[in-house]
Amino acid sequence: MASKDRILRLKEETRINILDAALQIVKHEGWQALSMRKIADVIEYTAPIIYEYFANKEAILLELTRKGYLMLSRELQEAKQEHRLPENQLEAMWLTYWNFAFANKELYQVMFGVSTNCCCEMVNKLPEAELPWDLFSTAIGELMQIEDIGSDVICTKYYTFWSIVHGLISINLVSRGSSDEVNRQVLKDAITGIIKSITP
Repeated sequence: MASKDRILRLKEETRINILDAALQIVKHEGWQALSMRKIADVIEYTAPIIYEYFANKEAILLELTRKGYLMLSRELQEAKQEHRLPENQLEAMWLTYWNFAFANKELYQVMFGVSTNCCCEMVNKLPEAELPWDLFSTAIGELMQIEDIGSDVICTKYYTFWSIVHGLISINLVSRGSSDEVNRQVLKDAITGIIKSITP
């Protein structure tokens, strides 16, 4: 039994090493440089071994996407728990979302197809991709006093927030943004403005 556990542990370690190697390559050379062979070289395995864990490069991208959504959701949950009022929760969560995007630039790029090909259809089916929506829509619903978080109104307000925040992030990820100080001011103004507009 102990040897079976050890084999499972080693398999999981190898799987994690493959994902870490993929991110390392992307951080140094960009998404266009990522290949199964390069990953194999980094972890000093043969390419066929990588295929035992992931069917193709897209499977690795999808797993990195899943990892990104889990990390983002955890950070959003922590930000939300620091505040009682939904307007404060929303502000804290969107600022956390912004910070996550730049602290984890490569993960954010693959999660949303910024500077890389997005497996959007597969990403949309990931349960983890729904977690940020759940957190934001609950706070929006509380602020607007709407119980049905699936309502069109909440959905519209969420996309209003997301379009502005994600748009500003994307502009900066492709190096076309203003200074950090200006960006943060635009971000704060936008978040505050939307919160005011949806507060009864």
